[in-house]
Amino acid sequence: MTQPIRIEDERKFLVAPDTDWRTTAKPYAKHIVDRYLSCGRLRLRQMTDTDNGKVAYKLTKKPGAISAYHQPIETLYLSESEYQTFLPLDGVDLTKTRHYHHANGQVFGIDVFEDELSGLVICEAEADSLEQLKAIAFPPYAGIEVTENPFFTGGTLCKASAADLARELARAL
Repeated sequence: MTQPIRIEDERKFLVAPDTDWRTTAKPYAKHIVDRYLSCGRLRLRQMTDTDNGKVAYKLTKKPGAISAYHQPIETLYLSESEYQTFLPLDGVDLTKTRHYHHANGQVFGIDVFEDELSGLVICEAEADSLEQLKAIAFPPYAGIEVTENPFFTGGTLCKASAADLARELARAL
């Protein structure tokens, strides 16, 4: 199944480790393994539901941001065999678990990063327009906004070391 090119309106905030976001998260999550392919702006994704083990595969292209808040995105859902065909391509992996919090009619994704980025937690939300996006009241655990900081995009985070993350968090905080 292919989704047509759509516009993704999104904001991102750092989540401080001492906040209580876990008490508001739904009991299910998705474990996500992304491979940012070296050949361009393609991302290969495997998502596993933590509650039932269901797996989905996607190939996504983000042709280029219109702004930090607004970018086109195109997604192609893959079968497992199609996913396995792309998997050997050269790329850099990024692993996280996405938790969900529903509040005031809005879904917040809370990404808990692993490996080199262990300790990084980002809250994000999407909307149908920039006006709606800017009107979202983010929960108290959403701290400093990092939407306009290119370091906190998947294409950059996948290449970041723990030292890079520490430096960028010190700058952001």
